[in-house]
Amino acid sequence: MKSDSLIEIDHVTFGYDASRTILNDVTLRFQRGKVTSILGGSGCGKTTLLRLIGGSNAATGGQVRFDGELVDPRDRERMFRMRRRMGMLFQFGALFTDLSVFDNVAFPLREHTELPESMVRDIVLMKLNAVGLRGAADLRISEVSGGMARRIALARAIALDPELIMYDEPFAGLDLISMGVAANLIRTLNDVTGATSLVVSHDVPECMAISDHVILMAPGGRIVAQGVPSDLMDSTDAEVRQFVRGEPDGPVKFHYPARPLFEDFDVQPEKVQ
Repeated sequence: MKSDSLIEIDHVTFGYDASRTILNDVTLRFQRGKVTSILGGSGCGKTTLLRLIGGSNAATGGQVRFDGELVDPRDRERMFRMRRRMGMLFQFGALFTDLSVFDNVAFPLREHTELPESMVRDIVLMKLNAVGLRGAADLRISEVSGGMARRIALARAIALDPELIMYDEPFAGLDLISMGVAANLIRTLNDVTGATSLVVSHDVPECMAISDHVILMAPGGRIVAQGVPSDLMDSTDAEVRQFVRGEPDGPVKFHYPARPLFEDFDVQPEKVQ
């Protein structure tokens, strides 16, 4: 019998070097068929978490499991097999600028399947229609707007009907209408396909509207809070309240940790106001 959790993060620690810890002893479970949003300020480890799940990086400590299997970037054959079951909407789209809109969406189908070109065509047009861009199939990437590029990247991410769809900042650069459409599309795709969706974002209203579960992270890879959206919106915790309400003052500081200002400018402390 399969576990209710598609992804299991067990006591995971990660840092790009010994002096800076990005994730610190993180344990999480992501439920099958649910939309889970991972919120938090810049640099708290949200995208890093997706990289570990996708096997782009290996955890320094602990384990990441996908459908019960260990995610290990050193096992290329296993990772190739796992990634066929994953779709990824990259933060900056990562589209192939030398290919047309159609060929960008067709790329994973041609790379990972042996479907006849007639079927590839039908699937690509259906995916583009789902994101409202079937009419843009023949355009070059240089001919589309930033918001359109984000939707093309989404069509490519769902081309193989993945069990897991990871969205890295899906609302960045979108106007308010496109943002609402994108949020509804994420929810609809999840419900229609039965996929499991992970949404990394700063956008609180959109995530709260479409998520089954919300996780709030803080610098240093700490999990500050998690639960259904109403749990976080009604929280009395100062750190949670500051983030979900966008308050400028609170436990979360604006400045990245640094040594005292006077040390960088070679002045005496009493002269620094």
